[in-house]
Amino acid sequence: MAGSSAPHSDSDLVELVRGLQPLIRAHALRTEQERRVTGEVVAALTDAGLHRMNVPRHYGGYQTPLRTQVDVLSEVSAACGSTGFMALIQAGCAFIAALFPDEAQDEIFTRPDVRVSGTLIPNAKALPTEGGYLVDGTSPFATGCQDADWHLLTALADTGEGRPPDMLWTAIPMTDLEVLDDWNVTGLAGSGSNSVVAHDVHVPAHRVLPLGPLLAGSFPSRRNSADPFYGMPVLLLFCAWTAAGALGLARAALAEFSERIHQRGITYTFYERQHEAPVTHLQIAEAAMKISSAELLTADFVTLIESRVADGRPYSTQERARIRAQCGYATRLCKEAVDLIGSASGASSLHREVPVQRAVRDLNALSLHSFVNPAANLELYGRVLSGLDAGTPFL
Repeated sequence: MAGSSAPHSDSDLVELVRGLQPLIRAHALRTEQERRVTGEVVAALTDAGLHRMNVPRHYGGYQTPLRTQVDVLSEVSAACGSTGFMALIQAGCAFIAALFPDEAQDEIFTRPDVRVSGTLIPNAKALPTEGGYLVDGTSPFATGCQDADWHLLTALADTGEGRPPDMLWTAIPMTDLEVLDDWNVTGLAGSGSNSVVAHDVHVPAHRVLPLGPLLAGSFPSRRNSADPFYGMPVLLLFCAWTAAGALGLARAALAEFSERIHQRGITYTFYERQHEAPVTHLQIAEAAMKISSAELLTADFVTLIESRVADGRPYSTQERARIRAQCGYATRLCKEAVDLIGSASGASSLHREVPVQRAVRDLNALSLHSFVNPAANLELYGRVLSGLDAGTPFL
């Protein structure tokens, strides 16, 4: 990164990314058409330092506070949901890479702007072999893989002991993987979430991160294990990152709607300007309240996560389940707000160049993510509140 571009503070990073919004917005339609973020936008986000947010400081990274990360990622998503989703996945995967053994980190973080993609869908198999594993299989929904340097591919390793297989994150250079041209969807369409395929790729043992111990709070990096920043639970961080994406999309849709109602009438009525109609007052107010409620929910659990960085106290199962529920509920509120805005925007908003129709589709896609899904997360939280086991280790 050029010295003139490097942020001097967390607020500088937010301002740098906010300054890129016109560029990101101008490329949003092309991003969707090409089914991946454009090279110009990838380069601009890299130069702004976005990919350094979770890279360890000793590799030139920032270890950016979570609240600032939420602000940064929401600014990206406000300009383009697909770009925002790619940004949050790559930022998150850089955090996961910092939990790998130090030897693996030395290979991955050869520069602080390295881009890392990854998934948590264990379709591939990991066969133990001398010095590591042979990884074979397909990893779908590999967001941003075409612009990544490394991919964290999830694979299952048979224990041979009659127990369930071990789930492993394996760090693999993108040059060792095949990218399939199979990302053709209606929401987050430009996120480049193609499938990647490993064909008997040898992964040395130091580039393997077992998920079981990680979910229990243990990871092998010696340098980072005592750093409270990397003690933040990955899955709870994913809640914060995805909530940022939902908030950015919803805020942008509300801002666009606020402008459009002064520029158009309501067809087949006597309202020459939409903002004069009482129904519009109800619609914009309800959408704004839903977004404000989502902001408060997000701020609440981000504050909890950051407080645990400061005091080191463990999370209760109920707190973890509540954070997942808050993430899903905030996303649902954002989706409801944008669905309302979309239905109030008239048929002219169906044109591809009008951002609100894209926000409707992007928020629908985000809500379908298995870890974000509002209904699934509410059930999980309800089980815990009812005194039952959460029913999942992914907390």
